[in-house]
Amino acid sequence: MNKASITKSKFGTSPDGQQVDLYTLKNTNGMEVQVITLGGIITTLKVANKDNIFEDVVLGFDTLEPYLSNPTYFGAIIGRYGNRIANGTFSLEGKTYNVAINNGPNHLHGGTVGFDSVIWKAEPIENDDSVALKLNYLSPDMEEGYPGNLNTTVLYTLTANNALEVTYEAETDKTTVVNLTQHSYFNISGDFTKQVLESELMINADRYVPVNEDAIPLGELAPVQGTPFDFRSPKLVGKDIEANDIQIKHGAGYDHSFVINNPEQGVRLAATVYDQSNGRFLEVFTDQPGVQLYTANYLNNTLPSKQGGTYGRRTGLCLETQHYPDSPNQTDFPSTVLHPGETYHSKTIFKFSVK
Repeated sequence: MNKASITKSKFGTSPDGQQVDLYTLKNTNGMEVQVITLGGIITTLKVANKDNIFEDVVLGFDTLEPYLSNPTYFGAIIGRYGNRIANGTFSLEGKTYNVAINNGPNHLHGGTVGFDSVIWKAEPIENDDSVALKLNYLSPDMEEGYPGNLNTTVLYTLTANNALEVTYEAETDKTTVVNLTQHSYFNISGDFTKQVLESELMINADRYVPVNEDAIPLGELAPVQGTPFDFRSPKLVGKDIEANDIQIKHGAGYDHSFVINNPEQGVRLAATVYDQSNGRFLEVFTDQPGVQLYTANYLNNTLPSKQGGTYGRRTGLCLETQHYPDSPNQTDFPSTVLHPGETYHSKTIFKFSVK
């Protein structure tokens, strides 16, 4: 049997002269994941279809330069706070903190220089049947306006059963807020010229989080039944994406958090994606309360595709496992507060197979 392997190569040099490394993880079945130390970005994810043909199923770039700005957050680790914080402000223990406003009137995905834009320390880990890449970043006190020195570790593990496990841990020396996620854009057709509208999507959620025109939660968790947000049974992504619905209009499609059922179960099934033409099947498991579905509504043929040409609108979809948007300002939402002496821990699994 082939052994799982992990190799390292140079991907480029950042503008401040730091080397950016590329790690290639392969399992015994031929599945391959490539990760760069800039932003912990997953640049490539090759999985087999029903004919055992391996193709890349995540959007990204061939070279470092487009990742240096990466306005779409392709493939990146997102932190300190994934998603939006209203008006770039929140309060902790009686003190108000102001973070960067970088998305309309709001804070998005950790700010101007979030975890997607820093270089992580990397440590490869090899076992006979699995390989892992351990990434670490120490975010200093008040970086991007967040209190506390936050020591963050993300572990990418490629298993023998074609799963990519993502484990997050963080500790702080001051009370702070944390909400980490992974921002890969999946297109399991393997053809980045195709929109994802023909993919079959299931989301294990009876409720979702309605938002205002600036994508900030209204404060309620609304039932999906009778709305375009009902993915409890698999349906095509494109079926209701142009529905005459105020929430669809606010997101220009889907850009909403779903309330994953059975939170008491811990790691549980959050979503599945199926491509009928090639048989690829993606299952997403997580211990997080929510998953943000984003259907790449703002890709606009300005970014270079790995397959030549550019990335068009809705040529990928994100399933970002996380807490709900603006949780620091929403007292009824699960808390994202981390205190000294506590450990933030989260796990998400992206498992591939064929049907």
